[in-house]
Amino acid sequence: MKQSEIKQLSTAELQDKLGETKKSYADLKMAHAISPLENPIQLRNVRRSVARIATELTKREVQ
Repeated sequence: MKQSEIKQLSTAELQDKLGETKKSYADLKMAHAISPLENPIQLRNVRRSVARIATELTKREVQ
């Protein structure tokens, strides 16, 4: 997910998206542990999406 897309979402939507993305990351990580993923770069992309969403939520809490 791009930063511009994240900024357009409301705080509630971001919290939902964060939960979904974290679950997706856990599922990918488990699948990769069992048998290698076809595209292991997916793990990095999903992990970075989690970080982007979490950062935006923190920034909104501070303001």
